[in-house]
Amino acid sequence: MSPESKKLFNIIILGIAFMFMFTAFQTCGNVAQTVIRSLNSTDFHGSGYTSMAIIYGVFSASNLITPSVVAIVGPQLSMFASGLFYSMYIAVFIQPFPWSFYTASVFIGIAAAVLWTAQGNCLTINSDEHTIGRNSGIFWALLQSSLFFGNLYIYFAWQGKTQISESDRRTVFIALTVISLVGTVLFFLIRKPDSENVLGEDESSDDQDLEVNESAQNNMTKAVDAFKKSLKLCVTKEMLLLSITTAYTGLELTFFSGVYGTCIGAVNKFGTEEKSLIGLSGIFIGIGEILGGSLFGLLSKNNRFGRNPVVLLGILVHFTAFYLIFLNMPADAPIAPVEGTDSSAYIKSRSCRLLQLPAGPGGQLLQHPAAQHSGLPLLRGQRPGLCGL
Repeated sequence: MSPESKKLFNIIILGIAFMFMFTAFQTCGNVAQTVIRSLNSTDFHGSGYTSMAIIYGVFSASNLITPSVVAIVGPQLSMFASGLFYSMYIAVFIQPFPWSFYTASVFIGIAAAVLWTAQGNCLTINSDEHTIGRNSGIFWALLQSSLFFGNLYIYFAWQGKTQISESDRRTVFIALTVISLVGTVLFFLIRKPDSENVLGEDESSDDQDLEVNESAQNNMTKAVDAFKKSLKLCVTKEMLLLSITTAYTGLELTFFSGVYGTCIGAVNKFGTEEKSLIGLSGIFIGIGEILGGSLFGLLSKNNRFGRNPVVLLGILVHFTAFYLIFLNMPADAPIAPVEGTDSSAYIKSRSCRLLQLPAGPGGQLLQHPAAQHSGLPLLRGQRPGLCGL
């Protein structure tokens, strides 16, 4: 296999592994609060919103140290270990206890920070200046399709159900745990790429000598160096400017990944379809992310005025979507009891109930090594943590 074919193979495997993992995790997040609400009538007492606050709070703080972890362990083993913690979090719902639920939330917050830093590193070392756009597109297309498959299963499995039984819960989360583990194992298929023509490397003899010297450093030196680089990146002008937009995408992530599905599942006026509509909403969010990403990507590439009009169009679409959701959801839907809510929204028509966010959050910086892939998630993770509280 040629070096370029090996790198392309690695990107495809990376995307498929993430697709499996996030088919499980995003489906879990979409239904978590609904499932927990049905459990609160038993001996279990917990909150999916509190779990979300823990996950993203720990995720944000952990991004300061994850470049050091990835520098020592390597991206492949880092992603595998993180995948095990993702699977553990999902498996907790099979037979949940408050202590195991919140402990798993802490672990998955750390694992998420390691996973996304390692993903950025893996994408970088398998790309050059000519293939970074193609490779990032392949990865994100596979990742975004994850919302479709898991929620499609929820839609058919929970059709006609107004309450989630213990059997229903266990069946769903056993299946999701297995799917997550499949994605985790796939990381071992990623091969080490040839060192030449990697994005960000210079082929000069001086840089090659520097690389040899760096490989001789001990692990502690590598860890300290990666930590210093991540701190320096956080205070650059570009990162400070991006932090405002990144904070907004964190708020949006909180809403579409955990709150909106919960709201739909709590509206009694949807009748026996209310629980299955959680899955249908996730499907439409996934379709919207794929279509929105493709459309805005084409506009960004062909627009002679630059990215600003594209960003403004995205803001307009977001404001429209949020306003329509505000009109269609009862005010008490996010915190309704296990019996649901009979309150009415501003608009009572069923035809508007599935309006979704047609565009997902923007992509991450893919042209930098591990230390530089932790800055934006750190800022982004703070907002979902605060929202969960």
